[in-house]
Amino acid sequence: MAYLVMVSVVFGVNLLPAFGPPTWTVLATYGLTGHLNPVVLVVGGAAGAASGRLVLALATRRLRSHLGGKRLQNLEAASSFLTASKRRSVLGLLLFALSPVPSAQLFEAAGLMDVRLGPVLGVFFAGRLVSYSVYVGGASALRGTPLGDAVASSITGWWGVAVQVGLLLAVAGLTQIDVGRLVRRGRRRAAGFRRD
Repeated sequence: MAYLVMVSVVFGVNLLPAFGPPTWTVLATYGLTGHLNPVVLVVGGAAGAASGRLVLALATRRLRSHLGGKRLQNLEAASSFLTASKRRSVLGLLLFALSPVPSAQLFEAAGLMDVRLGPVLGVFFAGRLVSYSVYVGGASALRGTPLGDAVASSITGWWGVAVQVGLLLAVAGLTQIDVGRLVRRGRRRAAGFRRD
């Protein structure tokens, strides 16, 4: 029952579009106080996080129908640009695996751009297995130390809130970028350099 509650809490946290506590802090708390098996904690946490982010991306995708024509064109151009080549697709997937940007905004952007979510979720899940293992394993070592206190305050302080607000604005701004025009301009510049 404790594992089901833990996965439900992680799922709920990952449904939040912003201002949710980092999942690793939830898992570390459970690991320190709940006498839960660390392996099950990490795997269950990664599964709960991936499931929550999937629902968030699907919910955000439904917002596409409420966007105006130009905004929708911009999102489609961004999606086409990112998925036009295997190299860009791999770089986009690496963004999900390695980015310091909170994953909520990445999944919101993926939902708005209507990209295939299967590969994104796979990379996200694998990355979370690794990172949650580190966090759950290291949480007890940091407990009660000045470094642990500094990490906790950086998550809940004004700086963490400001980053979340900035990222939400960036996701909203994504619909305003005319990616098609930027790509055409980049191609013209590249063609001009080749002639020189």
